[in-house]
Amino acid sequence: MNRPRLLFVVNNPAFFLSHRLPLALAAQREGYEVHVATMDGDSVARIQSYGMTHHVIPMTRSGKNPLSELKTMLALYRLFRRVRPDIVHLVTIKPVLYGGVAARLARVPGMVSAISGLGFVFVSRGAKAELVRRVVTVLYRIALGHPNSRIVFQNASDRDVLSKLGAVRDEQVVMIRGSGVNLSEYAAVAEPPTPVVALMVARLLRDKGVLEYVEAARILRRQNVHVRMLLAGGIDPGNPASVTAEDVRAWQDEGIIEPLGERSDIARLYAASHIAVLPSYREGLPRSLIEAAACGRAVVTTDVPGCRDAIEPDVTGLLVPSHDAKPLAAAIARLAQDTLLRQRMGAAGRALAEREFDIEDVCTKHLELYQTLRQAR
Repeated sequence: MNRPRLLFVVNNPAFFLSHRLPLALAAQREGYEVHVATMDGDSVARIQSYGMTHHVIPMTRSGKNPLSELKTMLALYRLFRRVRPDIVHLVTIKPVLYGGVAARLARVPGMVSAISGLGFVFVSRGAKAELVRRVVTVLYRIALGHPNSRIVFQNASDRDVLSKLGAVRDEQVVMIRGSGVNLSEYAAVAEPPTPVVALMVARLLRDKGVLEYVEAARILRRQNVHVRMLLAGGIDPGNPASVTAEDVRAWQDEGIIEPLGERSDIARLYAASHIAVLPSYREGLPRSLIEAAACGRAVVTTDVPGCRDAIEPDVTGLLVPSHDAKPLAAAIARLAQDTLLRQRMGAAGRALAEREFDIEDVCTKHLELYQTLRQAR
């Protein structure tokens, strides 16, 4: 009997490894033949080392050339026709949009679309952004219209947005809070000695709140609140919201931020920190905050979709308005100066992670989803 064939489509091979590898391995153990389609990159060889078949898809980061975008959609259609997967699992915005259209055209039997945030286009303002939103709205309606499909949302706000746009049917909706975390790898350990260390883990994008984080560091220094402000993440030249290497050097020279670059040892960084900070403008459900909770670290984040869903307000962390460095600085100062509150929130965060974010539970929910789609064929 042929094994059922599962095809993941993700834009970046490194993102697949960081966010979907445990699920792919769980699917293999359940008997699935796993294929992965991404852009080319250094991480492809590691994907193949796990016994998964990799397919290179032409995909640009910026999405400014309509012909390149059409080329991506056609490449996905041809891939689906050639591989003939039983289920495609589409992750991140472009794979969901283009892969959803291609899956319908190629008559793929079952489809899972993971909405891990609605992205830059739903945060941006102005006439051009409004035009792009209208185009994307039409694409979502087509891409998510597969008759045998489920849409996995990480927060209720994204679900409500796409429901109001008429892109999602009620029976398609599945709520799973994030991509999960290995609770043994991200262990809760005692805080290190002072001085207090705040850590922001994110790609260095303006809509992640990097500029507010930097300004909060300036405010804390003026107020003589002694907090080391660490920033872990790389610049993203393909993203219009990215800061530049010159920006990062200037902040370092100013002596307010300690940039760490892109790192893979996030659990170790949290173990050496006291407070996790993410002042993002909008998220799906940020992995960095799930990891912070697992590591038992109190959180300061923004009261926006995704971020507020990753914590229990005033229990595991503090919420502040987005786009505003002053309340951000005040919240960091509050946790820096109140050891008991900070440690109580950290312990509550670990309990939240054990209850909601365990990777084993997340994998089980997805495997049940695949089985439901296969039975509905």
